Amino acid sequence: MRTFLDVLQLLKKYDIYIHLGNRLWDIELAAIEIDNLYKAGLLENKKYAQIKLVLTHEHEMEERRQAKTAQE
Repeated sequence: MRTFLDVLQLLKKYDIYIHLGNRLWDIELAAIEIDNLYKAGLLENKKYAQIKLVLTHEHEMEERRQAKTAQE
């Protein structure tokens, strides 16, 4: 698990498709869905932690991108 796309591909294996039209919202919803899969016992601790790191990183990068775009 290295990218947001990898996370989305994993979610598709569980028939979870995310596209809200806003990348930040997509990342946030993916985080919620990953939490639900973990609580259901479908993800092991190591994989869950790795996915959460990817999502946190992507969220921070997207917030910076949107802030930069808003300043221009």
